[in-house]
Amino acid sequence: MAHDWSVLERDLRRCLPPRAIVAKRQELLSYDCDGLTLERHCPPLAVLPETTEQVAAVLQCCHQHGVPFVARGSGTGLSGGALVDQQALLVVTSRMRRMLDLDLANQRVTVQPGVINSWVTRAVAGDGFYYAPDPSSQVVCSIGGNVAENSGGVHCLKYGVTSNHVLGLEVVLPDGTITQLGNGLAESCELDLRGAFIGSEGTLGIATAITLRLLRAPECVNVLLADFATMEAAGEAVRSVTASGLLPAGMEIMDNVTINAVNDFFGYEEYPRDAAAVLLIELDGQEAEVQASSERAEVLCRAAGARGLRRAQDPTECAVLWKGRKSAFSAVGKITPTYYVQDGVVPRSSLPSVLAAIERLSQEHGLPVANVFHAGDGNLHPLILYSLDQPNVERSVKELGAAILRVCLDAGGSISGEHGVGADKRCYLDWMFSSDDLETMGLLRSAFDPDNRANPGKVLPTPRTCGESAKRMVTLPAGVEVY
Repeated sequence: MAHDWSVLERDLRRCLPPRAIVAKRQELLSYDCDGLTLERHCPPLAVLPETTEQVAAVLQCCHQHGVPFVARGSGTGLSGGALVDQQALLVVTSRMRRMLDLDLANQRVTVQPGVINSWVTRAVAGDGFYYAPDPSSQVVCSIGGNVAENSGGVHCLKYGVTSNHVLGLEVVLPDGTITQLGNGLAESCELDLRGAFIGSEGTLGIATAITLRLLRAPECVNVLLADFATMEAAGEAVRSVTASGLLPAGMEIMDNVTINAVNDFFGYEEYPRDAAAVLLIELDGQEAEVQASSERAEVLCRAAGARGLRRAQDPTECAVLWKGRKSAFSAVGKITPTYYVQDGVVPRSSLPSVLAAIERLSQEHGLPVANVFHAGDGNLHPLILYSLDQPNVERSVKELGAAILRVCLDAGGSISGEHGVGADKRCYLDWMFSSDDLETMGLLRSAFDPDNRANPGKVLPTPRTCGESAKRMVTLPAGVEVY
């Protein structure tokens, strides 16, 4: 359906300040993709509202003109969720950066969606609090984007993902109506529409105020770094630690490619270059508990085959050990400026066999893969490295990514742990869900957005977006097995 963008722009200028409208193509090009750079589409028009009322006015205008819209935060998403791959208005929330209410007595804070993740902890750290969900991009990603994707992070093993820390949402629905989901309390007797909205990837509306749960900073934190000669040994350490009853705040693994990329990135040897894998384990809580748990974790790592162990107890030392993991994606970007990140999940017991299968698939497709992942909950982040100079490389990259997801599903896992489905994985959703499941999801979506104007074409597979059956079928090469 064709839209008269000049008429829409005229009406938007009546309800927004001039600086809130972006119409020049050279300026719109900065929004042609999100963190997934494999596909690029320039939006026809963008707006940058600063208040709930302005967002409501924009969506009312879209409703009157029958124009679709796509919400965008910082643009760090890795599944094409903020991609305008069909004619739609781009609604950018990056100027909505105010902290609206700080309620330390009840351990909560209300923020606008453009507030950066790490700013929340920075604002309350002096009072002994912090915000637990911490994606690797936390210094640039926005809370609104975290809500859209239900983001996790290093500490999701113990403390859960975004949905465990959002107490309430002010939401503008696709017709411009302002409503409240959740009441700001930890427990509520109402239907959990708050939970339905979190992780809906912008398909149900736009959150304009988000009430977050704050946690007390732990008394003591220790971080262990163990290095291993094989990935299987690192996986065994993860299994034995969790099987022992210990509950680390986070457990992360980096493979040899990533280790060397990080060392080169920083210009010094933070991690052993010859290690097949390094495992980071963070333990927090009361000092006596952390001391005992750290000693137990060291014993278990050595029993699993750890070659070396370091323990950081000072906050600065702990931050140094985590710095490499937090910078892993950037470090790999120095090896090759183009890479494609997948986001599959597998049971912890399947980690060794799945990683071996990914290595075989990497060799089969002739594309190197770096692995860095949330080991504690089995959330893999394989980075497929490629060069745009290679012929038909984008197709090969997509095929390898699909094969990796197929391996994850065959191991009893999922196609996404925190990056979402977006445009990137919508064609694989029916690998995981039945037609009845997908129809039910569509009915929920239609209850919020009957005209399908909120981030249209994303998440759920449609004949238009997934008509190419060849794109959705993956045959694993001989010898690639998961058990």
